[in-house]
Amino acid sequence: MGSLFENMQSVPLNHYIWFCAIIFTIGVVGVLTRRNAIVIFMSVELMLNAVNLLLAAFSVHHNDPSGQVFVFFIMALAAAEVAVGLSIIVMVYRNTQSIDINVLNRLKW
Repeated sequence: MGSLFENMQSVPLNHYIWFCAIIFTIGVVGVLTRRNAIVIFMSVELMLNAVNLLLAAFSVHHNDPSGQVFVFFIMALAAAEVAVGLSIIVMVYRNTQSIDINVLNRLKW
């Protein structure tokens, strides 16, 4: 277990920050430009994972395991979110025969 900790310490924190910023930006672009509900849902999950990775990197950088415990609880909450979100997408598909979010405007009336 000590070698894993040493390997993570050998990567500069700036690399984690840039990597997470790129992943988060890809998620934001996916949410803003796509019309497919599943792709938007995956983009939101990508943003959440970028934040989790950055939180874990800062936790290791500051030698404080509480950040990693917090990431564990965030991932458990994200699993519940996926279950609820996918069930909503399935129900929308059953009612509209499409997962395009523009079709969802019909559900207002």
